[in-house]
Amino acid sequence: MSSAPPAGVTLSVVVPMYNEQDALPALVERLRPVLDGIGVSYEVVAVDDGSADKTAVLLQDVRAGWPELRVVRLRRNCGHQAALTAGLHRAVGAYVASIDADLQDPPEKIPEMLELARARELDVVYGVRDDRSTDSNFKRRTAGAYYWLVRRLAGKQVPAQAGDFRLLSREAVEALKSLPDQQQVYRLLVPWLGFPSGEVRYQRDERVAGETKYPVTKMVRLAVDSVTGFSAAPLRIATWLGVVSFFTCLGLLVFSLTAYASGHTVPGWTSLFVGILFIGGVQLICVGLLGEYIGRIYTAVQRRPTYFVAHDSARDPGREPAWEPGGGGA
Repeated sequence: MSSAPPAGVTLSVVVPMYNEQDALPALVERLRPVLDGIGVSYEVVAVDDGSADKTAVLLQDVRAGWPELRVVRLRRNCGHQAALTAGLHRAVGAYVASIDADLQDPPEKIPEMLELARARELDVVYGVRDDRSTDSNFKRRTAGAYYWLVRRLAGKQVPAQAGDFRLLSREAVEALKSLPDQQQVYRLLVPWLGFPSGEVRYQRDERVAGETKYPVTKMVRLAVDSVTGFSAAPLRIATWLGVVSFFTCLGLLVFSLTAYASGHTVPGWTSLFVGILFIGGVQLICVGLLGEYIGRIYTAVQRRPTYFVAHDSARDPGREPAWEPGGGGA
C-alpha cells in the first residue's frame, strides 16, 4: 500500500477555491479542529483558482497562524477540475483527501475515510451522498440524470452520487499524475483506475456561504466533458444515424417503387428521391467513421497545460515565481 511521502506527511487535504471569501472563515473553523484531532501529520493545500475577490488575501492571513496551510495560487481561473489537479499534483501526503470549500461535504468525515482506508488497505474511499434533501428538486433530478448517463457510458464502477469528496492513497495519486495532460473528470477517472475502494456515506448540507460555483452552464459543461472524455458515443451518433438512414432508405425504396408501379409519381421523382436518401445515409456513415479516428487523434495531440501556477507558498514563501505550467506527467 502507501509508501512514505517525501516530506513525511501522512495526510494532505486539497481544497479548490474560487471566490470563496465568504465561506473561508467557516471552512477553517470546521476543518482545522478535525485535522488537529486526527493525530497524524497533515497539510492543507488550498488552491486559489484565480479568484477575483479577497480569497487569496484571506488565505495568506490564515496561513500566518496555521503553518500546515499551503497556498497554491493559479495565474487565472482554470476551472474546478484543473484546480483539483494542481492540488493533487503538489500534495505530498501518504493519503490525499479532496473537499470543496462550501462545506456541503462535511470535513468531519475525513478521519473516517482515513481510518477505513488504513483498516481495509484501500486506495480509494469515496464520499457518497445518501441524502440530498437540502438540494433543490432541479439539482437532485439533474444530478440523478448525470450519474445515470455516466454509469451507462463509463461503467457500473462509477459510484452513484459520488462527487469530488474522496480519499486517495499515494499510489492512486501517482497513477493520476502519470496520465497525459488533459482536462480530467476525476469522478469518472478515479473509478476507471480500478484501485480497491470503499465508501463513506453522509448527508449533503447546504452551502455555508456565497454562491454556487456550478450553475446550469457549468453543470452542462461537466456532463459534456464526462461523456466526451470517457466515451466515443457522441461520435458514434453519426454512424448510427447513417445506419438508420440506410435501412430507412431501403424501406422507402420499396415504397417509391410501389408508387412508381401504380403510376402515382411524376417522372424522375423516384430516382431522385432514392438517390438522395442513399447518398445521405452513406455520407453519414463515412462521417461517423472519420469522426472516430479524428476524435482519437485530437485527444492525443492536445498537450496544452490545464493550469499555470503563479505562487506556491511551500516552494517560494517570499515571492511569486514566474509562470509554472502544470498538469501532465509525474
